[in-house]
Amino acid sequence: MKALLAALLSATAFNAIANDLPEVEVYKSPYCGCCTEWSTHMADNGFRVKPINVDDVPAVRARLGMPERYGSCHTAKIGNYVIEGHVPAADIKRLLREKPTALGLAAPGMPGGSPGMENAKREPYEVLLVGNDRKAKVFARH
Repeated sequence: MKALLAALLSATAFNAIANDLPEVEVYKSPYCGCCTEWSTHMADNGFRVKPINVDDVPAVRARLGMPERYGSCHTAKIGNYVIEGHVPAADIKRLLREKPTALGLAAPGMPGGSPGMENAKREPYEVLLVGNDRKAKVFARH
């Protein structure tokens, strides 16, 4: 009985933590499959995902302040942060936990093997922390 109670309390605590993750607004083309796959990756990692189909992703990226040089196929907004491209959920959770003063994270291009791009040949890539000054530094290497 104690083990069952402990398991239920653990599951409840896990669900409470998962539900505390902010909603992810994903601005994407309605025709992009890898954007949908990235959204699934985010949902599988406990985020609530709100897909928003747009005709011009670069215009949304510019409106949110992310420089084009860090661009990818989709742009997301999570709380006060902008997430550009195929950034792993673990990196986003770290960003939300550490709360640096920054614009957000970017995985420029469409790196093979990144979340949403798993069917492509795996290649090493970096996730960049983009500062409010629009300069970037390496946040994670994959």
